[in-house]
Parts: sequence; C-alpha cells; structure tokens
Amino acid sequence: MIVRDAAASDGDDIYRLLSGFVTSYQPERAVFDAVTFPQIIEAAAAGRAEFLVAEQDARVVGYLLAVRMPTLFAGGTVLELLELTVDTPVRGRGTGSALIRAAQTRAGEANDVEVTVPTRRAAGFYRDLGFQETAAYLKWTATGEQS
Repeated sequence: MIVRDAAASDGDDIYRLLSGFVTSYQPERAVFDAVTFPQIIEAAAAGRAEFLVAEQDARVVGYLLAVRMPTLFAGGTVLELLELTVDTPVRGRGTGSALIRAAQTRAGEANDVEVTVPTRRAAGFYRDLGFQETAAYLKWTATGEQS
C-alpha cells in the first residue's frame, strides 16, 4: 500500500469512497466535480489542507481530508481531520491508521500545534492512535436542516 497526495485523476475513486462514507449529507457529483474537489486539491497544493489517498494494486482504497487552520488559542496552526474512509473490503488492515500516521507526519513537518478530529462513530479507533478526548463537538447547519 502507498499513501500519497490525492491527485485530480483520483476524482472517480474518491467520489465512490465519499458516497459510501457520508451519513448526514448526500454528495452531488456535479458539485463535487465543479466545485468542492478542485477547491480541495488547490487547498492541499497551497498547504492549507492535507488530502491523502491510500493506493493498493493501482486503486485508491481510502482517503483522508484534513484542513489546516490558523488559531490564536493554540499559538499556531491546527490540522483538523474532517474525513477518513477506507473501502469496506480492506478495513481492519491498517489502511486508515497509515493515512492518520501520514497526516501526523505532515502536521509535524508543517509545525502544526495539534491534530484534532471530531467523531461520533470512531472514537476508539482514534484513541488507539494516541488521540485524547478533549471537547464536545457541536454544529449549526446554515441551511436550517437538522441532521
């Protein structure tokens, strides 16, 4: 398995993974292709995000998206992990952990103060990788819809 930066050519595989990952939202392919995917590729190229894929046998089997945010409270940038998903057939084989470790390495190289992750379903997974619970995560949805 190889962990590498996501590329524009990975769009189909990432959309496939995204479609199986989301629970609160329904991705729209036209918006993904025209807006969100290119913006994220650009943000990663500019160092404002980490957008990584795990590739096995020339196929993308997982991805990680984290955004880098400047903060006042931490005295530097925080890398917040927003999305991590792995193809169901290869789960439990270290793919997600490899993506997390790569993001942690990148955070160190970028001098980020910390890596954070809001999660409901995978707290145990992150605890096993050294993350500690520090806060509740609340959200307000701009569309007014409850999820």
